[in-house]
Amino acid sequence: MIRRVSCDKPSFKSIEFKEGFNVVLADTTESSTEKDSRNGLGKSTLIEIIHFCLGYNPKKGSILKSEELKNWTFTLDLTLNGKEVTVSRNTTNKPSKIRVKGDFSDWAIKPEYDTKLKEYVIPYKKWINLLGNLMFGLPLEFDKPYHPTFRSLISYFSRKGLQAYADPFKHHPNQKEWDMQVNNAYLLGLNWEYAAEFQMIKEEKNKIKELINAVDKGLLEGYIGSKGELEAKRVELEERIQKLEKELKSFKIHPEYHSIEEKVNNITKQIQEITNDMILNKRILNQYEEAIKEEHDVPLDEVKTIYNETGVVFPDMVQKHLEQVIEFHKNIIYNRRKYLEDEINSLKLEINKQDEQIRTLDAKRAEYMQILKTNRALDEYVELTKLLAKYRQELESVIQAIKNLDKFEEGMSNITIKKEELFKKAKRDYEERKPIIDNAIRLFNEASKYLYSEPGILSIDVTKSGYKFNVDIKRAQSQGVSYMKVFCYDMTLIQLWIDKIYNPGFLIHDSTIFDGVDERQVARALELAMEKSDNKGFQYICTMNSDTVPYHEFGKGFKNKFDQSIVARFTDATPDGGLLGIRF
Repeated sequence: MIRRVSCDKPSFKSIEFKEGFNVVLADTTESSTEKDSRNGLGKSTLIEIIHFCLGYNPKKGSILKSEELKNWTFTLDLTLNGKEVTVSRNTTNKPSKIRVKGDFSDWAIKPEYDTKLKEYVIPYKKWINLLGNLMFGLPLEFDKPYHPTFRSLISYFSRKGLQAYADPFKHHPNQKEWDMQVNNAYLLGLNWEYAAEFQMIKEEKNKIKELINAVDKGLLEGYIGSKGELEAKRVELEERIQKLEKELKSFKIHPEYHSIEEKVNNITKQIQEITNDMILNKRILNQYEEAIKEEHDVPLDEVKTIYNETGVVFPDMVQKHLEQVIEFHKNIIYNRRKYLEDEINSLKLEINKQDEQIRTLDAKRAEYMQILKTNRALDEYVELTKLLAKYRQELESVIQAIKNLDKFEEGMSNITIKKEELFKKAKRDYEERKPIIDNAIRLFNEASKYLYSEPGILSIDVTKSGYKFNVDIKRAQSQGVSYMKVFCYDMTLIQLWIDKIYNPGFLIHDSTIFDGVDERQVARALELAMEKSDNKGFQYICTMNSDTVPYHEFGKGFKNKFDQSIVARFTDATPDGGLLGIRF
């Protein structure tokens, strides 16, 4: 149980708790106005401080992370296994070390003396493991990846935050499914190891599914599709490899392949140049042959006519005899014909020479081409060899992918078998634990019937996906009734655990659990909490707002008992009226 909550700051209002029923009340005063708020008076902060001393690490946005509470040391006086212990933790100065005082001689993990602090301290992680052992009988170490933890278990006995009251089986909206199943199974007396095994099978199945999806989408190197696509790719690669291996087997390498290739290119260039020159020569030859055909003497009568006309026009010029002129003209004609004939003969010789050169070069080129045709270059051989290696590697990847897909399919079959076997074992275990389960159902029915005159339903089932938990209360259409589901379930848990050797010994509810609840049910819930805590011997702590206390609905004599159970009052009348004694 919790005996006291205190702090090293004088403004803090220490709270002494007692056995049984305890109320922390946020009070209104005549001097308070509508603008005053009791939400900041410290009801929820008190619960957060208790969690802080029990190993909770505040997240960003928590009041314990605020600048105003820097270097505050909070202290929690506890009774653990019948021995009184005091634990303290600083918000800033070494929060990873928990200071402890008291009799810890029988603790499985012993605190160590810190010479600087001059106190016994225990590291944060060891403190959590130790609390799990002392409050819930958890081993200090687990050999399974999914197991109950102290921080999760204690959060069902002291729910922290508004969303912790949304679902009886969850203390946090982001709580993982396996964590919910494992911890609730442990608290309800079921075999939590089966819940862990269900999760391991589920995770194994998810991994195989992720790999198969990655294969289908081509996200993994070496994987290129479904099995059918992979088989088609395998056949294609095998054909490519066989063809390439055959080609390489008959591959002949010429040491001067590129040199010969260059010679072929040069010869082709020469042939082209000679061919161009020969075409030009043939055109000139054709022109000369046409010109020599058109060459002829001028008629004698025409010459005489021209000569006589010249004598008339140029009477003073010395005129040659007609015979001389005719002889001169004949010489010109002869020389021109002689020139054309010589040029024609020369061109024909040049053309014949060029034609011979082309035939010679073409024959040489054909010889070189034959060499290139029957031989290949070394670097081409190397490239083909690389391509063959690439195809072989791709084929190996495809074959491996096919094998993996076969393994995936086999793995899915094995998972189905494992799941079925585990389901059968869990069902048998469930039947063997029927008295324990029936007791939990009975306690829940009793609590819900006390509140609503009709028993609610706590169902605990074993499915092929693991344990399935549910609660129901008739007329549970409002938020208030939903909160009462949580109340009844928590009351069930504390009663199940209070008779065990290891138990937390307390149940804490924030005022959130009464929000929107009908006043009659609030009154009944408080009466039930007092009755059970007194009779069963556990400590119940609740925080409330004074204007939500349903005094007029209390049974006879309960009002006085309720008022006597108020261990702290906070007020909004003054700035120092809250738990911390300061406003910010």
